[in-house]
Amino acid sequence: MKLEFHPEAELELIEAAAHYELQVPGLGERFEDEVRRATEILLEHPEIGAPADPDLRRFILNRFPFTLYYSATSDVLRIEVVAHQSRRPGYWRTRVDR
Repeated sequence: MKLEFHPEAELELIEAAAHYELQVPGLGERFEDEVRRATEILLEHPEIGAPADPDLRRFILNRFPFTLYYSATSDVLRIEVVAHQSRRPGYWRTRVDR
């Protein structure tokens, strides 16, 4: 299975990692490692996330207050959103073409 990121989700990941890195050196890298670990789990078990929409699932990170929203087909896992849990719920809905 191939991993893809929606361009805005990739930007959210980069911005969050940079923010954490400014707070504590090395924390941004730990955040990226946590997202990497989560995507590895999702690539192996794409059905593990809770349904969020008819075509989306969500996976909550363990060590950071972020949720990954993703879609999965037989050959592609696409991270649509890297959402901080304090953001307005559903702020990302307009980016997901459904």
